[in-house]
Amino acid sequence: MEKKRIYLSCPTMHGEELEFIQEAFDTNWVAPLGPNVNELEKEVASYVGCKTAAALSAGTAAIHMALKLAGIKEGDIVFVSDLTFSATCNPICYEKSIPVFIDSERDTWNMDPAALEKAFKKYPNAKAVVCVHLYGTPAKLDELIAICEKHNVPLIEDAAESMSATYKGKQTGTFGKYGIFSFNGNKIITSSGGGMLVSDDEEGIAKARFLSTQARDAARHYQHSHIGYNYRMSNIVAGIARGQMLHLEEHKAIKKKIYEEYKNAFADIEEITMNPLNPDGDANCWLSCMTLSEGCDVTPNQIMDALEAENIESRPIWKPMHLQPVFEGYDFISAVDGEVSVGEDIFNRGLCLPSDIKNTPEDMQHIINIVRGFFK
Repeated sequence: MEKKRIYLSCPTMHGEELEFIQEAFDTNWVAPLGPNVNELEKEVASYVGCKTAAALSAGTAAIHMALKLAGIKEGDIVFVSDLTFSATCNPICYEKSIPVFIDSERDTWNMDPAALEKAFKKYPNAKAVVCVHLYGTPAKLDELIAICEKHNVPLIEDAAESMSATYKGKQTGTFGKYGIFSFNGNKIITSSGGGMLVSDDEEGIAKARFLSTQARDAARHYQHSHIGYNYRMSNIVAGIARGQMLHLEEHKAIKKKIYEEYKNAFADIEEITMNPLNPDGDANCWLSCMTLSEGCDVTPNQIMDALEAENIESRPIWKPMHLQPVFEGYDFISAVDGEVSVGEDIFNRGLCLPSDIKNTPEDMQHIINIVRGFFK
């Protein structure tokens, strides 16, 4: 008999999602846009504490719109977190601008302020900074913001993984000029897909809505003065997200409990360290990750293979962007000279543990036993 599948992180539905979807069907709002989209924008803006938001087809689309609003053009240099998923960086290339990858620091695994300052010395005319809150842990925002203000460039927060996480009591995604969230299927809440661009820049968000709806001018006939994009969220998808928003804090609490259970379970194994959390923040613990000590006889691949043999999904740490074939030739800045970069070291020694909120106590113990079995 096939063993039960335990997922890394998959959707958890509650029922209210169907009510919003049914309302859309009953009122025939099944096309893109509609009341669910409008209300979701208000609900997300209210939850995170910003003035306005634009519901889009993906977090990637939200990053693209943020770059457009920031005035990024062909040839412009954009500093971006190196340890992330490629979706953070791809929109920079959509605009034919130039990504320069910034290494992580060890305290939170996020963009290193020292490396960012070093990057500005090399590229004083850089036009924007895109920082990621990796695996739901807030970056060192005070330091990053101070550097951006010093060099008069906008900060864009990729908070795709950190919705509901806070830094000094304030929601991630609201510190920079623009913030983005993702509702992808594996995120802390999901609409099956979709994303959100948030900001206090109401004029900018209005422009993002215009550009993402094919940039149709206000005329009776179809008239276009700008290149547009088909990036707006559908009313059905927004209905799913509205139902999920009702359970965001509940999901966060369970994710944090999962992290603590792993941390406590491995506390006596000196070769294992859990991913660090920012003491100035409240992480959402979207994914619980671990690293193995240098020189450890066990490898991340061995642990992932053992989990997969039991039909349990895990994942390597993100492979740093400067090591990706598609970004070969772009510059990479690290505060660590002549050594393996921080991000590469984390990638080499780490893995993401199953962090699905539907994991039962028996599931968690099974996972823990498999990992502990390597360290008897």
